[in-house]
Amino acid sequence: MSRRTVASSATLSVVTLGMLVAGTGVASAHVTVSAPGAISGGGDTLITFRVPDESDAASTVGLKLRLPIDTPIASVLVQPHPGWTSTTKQSKLSTPIKTDDGEITQAVSEIDWKADSAGTGIKPGQFDQFVVIAGQLPDAGTLIFKVVQTYSDGKTTSWIDVAAPGSTAEPEHPAPVLTLGAAQAAGSASAAPGPAGIGAAVADTSSGTASRPASKGAATAGIVLGIIGVLLGGAALATSLRRRTS
Repeated sequence: MSRRTVASSATLSVVTLGMLVAGTGVASAHVTVSAPGAISGGGDTLITFRVPDESDAASTVGLKLRLPIDTPIASVLVQPHPGWTSTTKQSKLSTPIKTDDGEITQAVSEIDWKADSAGTGIKPGQFDQFVVIAGQLPDAGTLIFKVVQTYSDGKTTSWIDVAAPGSTAEPEHPAPVLTLGAAQAAGSASAAPGPAGIGAAVADTSSGTASRPASKGAATAGIVLGIIGVLLGGAALATSLRRRTS
C-alpha cells in the first residue's frame, strides 16, 4: 500500500470519527430535569430544567413546560429568571389532592417562559437553567415532563417522546423524566444506622425480646450465689460449734 493511500485512509478515518463525535454531542444535548434528593411524597423540592440551544444560528426564546396532571404536584413556585417572563396555567384535577390544610382541586399544569428580547435568549452553543420549587410531590415513582422549545427563527423542538415500555432505546426527542426516591417508612431511620445486626438488636430491646435472656441469666446467677452463700454459712457455723465443744 502506498504512502498516499495510507494518508488518505487516515484522513478519512479522522473525518469520520469527528462526524461521529459531533453527532453524539448533538444527540446527547437535550432538555433534562434534575432534583437531587427528591422522594415520593416529599416537599419543598427544587426542580431544575437544563435547556441547551441546538441551533447553529438561532437563539432559544421560548420554553413551554407541561407538568404531569395524572400525577400532579400539589403546588409549584417559579423562580424568577433574569431577562425572561413566566406565566402559569392551572387545570382542574379529576382526583383532588388531600393535604393537612384540606383538599387541592387545581394544580399547575403548564409553565410558559418567554425571553424579553432576542438578546436575553439562549444563544447557539450555550445552555440555561430554569428552576421551580415543588411544595409537595406526588406518591409516584417517576414524573414525566413535556417541553416545547422555541427558537428565534420560528422553529420549535418538542421534547415529548416517551420510550416504549421495556425498551432501552432512547427516543429522538425524549421527554425529561424525573425519578423519585422511595419515601422512608416510619421508624426505619432508628434501625438503619450501624453495622448489620445492631439495628435489629435495638429493635428487639425496645420490644422486650432482647431483655429476656439477660433477665434469665441474672436470675440463675442469683440462685447460684445464694446456694454458695448458704454452704459457706453452714461451714462457718459447723466450725464455730466444734471450737465451742472442744
